[in-house]
Amino acid sequence: MNEGGLANHVDPIAPVILGVTTILAFAVVGRIGARKLGQPTVLGELVMGILLGNIAWYLGFDLITVLREGARVFEIVNLALAGQPVAEVAVSIFGAGKGEEIVRIVTGPHGGEVMQVAHAVDVFSRYGIIFLLFMVGLDTSLDEFRKVGGDAIRVAAIGVIVPVGLGYAATTLLRNDLPFSSSLFVAATLAATSIGISANVLLETGTGRSREGRIILGAAVVDDILGLMLLAVVSGIVVTGSVDFTDVGKVILISAVFLVATVRLGPSIVRLSAHIMSRLDIVEAKMFTSYLFVMVLAWGANLAGLATIIGAFAAGVILTDRFFRDRDLERRKSHKRFVGIRELIMPLEVILVPIFFILMGIQVKLESFLSWPVLTFSVGLLIAAIAGKLASGLGAGKRINRLAVGLGMLPRGEVGLVFAAIGRTLGVIDDAVFSAIVLMVMLTTLIAPPLLEASLTRSGVTSADPVDGD
Repeated sequence: MNEGGLANHVDPIAPVILGVTTILAFAVVGRIGARKLGQPTVLGELVMGILLGNIAWYLGFDLITVLREGARVFEIVNLALAGQPVAEVAVSIFGAGKGEEIVRIVTGPHGGEVMQVAHAVDVFSRYGIIFLLFMVGLDTSLDEFRKVGGDAIRVAAIGVIVPVGLGYAATTLLRNDLPFSSSLFVAATLAATSIGISANVLLETGTGRSREGRIILGAAVVDDILGLMLLAVVSGIVVTGSVDFTDVGKVILISAVFLVATVRLGPSIVRLSAHIMSRLDIVEAKMFTSYLFVMVLAWGANLAGLATIIGAFAAGVILTDRFFRDRDLERRKSHKRFVGIRELIMPLEVILVPIFFILMGIQVKLESFLSWPVLTFSVGLLIAAIAGKLASGLGAGKRINRLAVGLGMLPRGEVGLVFAAIGRTLGVIDDAVFSAIVLMVMLTTLIAPPLLEASLTRSGVTSADPVDGD
């Protein structure tokens, strides 16, 4: 009687709390390890995810087995609720062997708990993507870009066109079994640049205000915008299943209209929100405005047929503390500490983004590298990724350290992983291709910082170097 009473009072959310907290704990370990070794934290979280995913899968942990398969697992539940047999659905999605294993887990005594935890991890990781791109947007300075606009645009254009071309060539040559849409999506992932990693190197070396530093940061801004628009176009091609130039033009037009409308109307919306929330404490007003604004734009981007991350990025570019300038001045007059938007949103990013990186690592299947074709494809993709971004340095003007500019564009980091995650969600990237992309992201992120620092130091670039327009 008492045992039954206790069982009835067990909180059904407890497994979710345990599962998500455990994954976050592994992320913390990975982050600490990366910091100790002087590496970007994303690498530590990815490596920890890879170790967790492959070791726990080998030991037979059901949750990890489910998480390794990504969002496709939830299609089983949706189709089963629609009345289709679970076994048939699983086999149609994953094949005979893997499908049977998933069915065993889903229909087992703890299947409900496993799926509940897996779904929570998936949702948290998706929120992590949104806040990650929002923070990238916050780091994007359009004013800085304008000072080196010409060089930045050329570097960014080459840094998108050449890697995509080389990536598509490598994919069609080494994986000619892939459909056109898959090859195009793989190529698109090579266009990404991680502005955060390069910015950190420039900050540590004191070269952020140099011409090279500003070109790198400005080009990374344009690269992000071009990359996101390319992602929208490629995703549209994947969804429609064909290359219709009318549809491609429509996607480009929608993307451009959405970004322009957001930049034009966004400030007015933020001002209205700040006015409505003027009765709240400034910290509350900033937090609510930021959260609601990024979520509305993410939802609006999805409504327009674009990726939610495009809306999140646009929100970050628009939203600044200047919309709350008067209230910040009042706060300072009362001798209270200034609290910026970045500082308020960072706790959400710190918790949610590592879950995304751990999940990406879990989905890397090391057994896929046991195939020689997969290994050669991984090497080919890495070469294309490095050569394509180094070529972008040719877009810089005279008397510029072009090698440093190219190296500054090299790391894919978190942005490349977001592209890969979307491709996996759309079902155009299989396990082997996904693992190869993650390996490319890891290695370009790993080698870029020390090479960029060495190049800047060797050429004597300093923050005092003149910049046109200063």
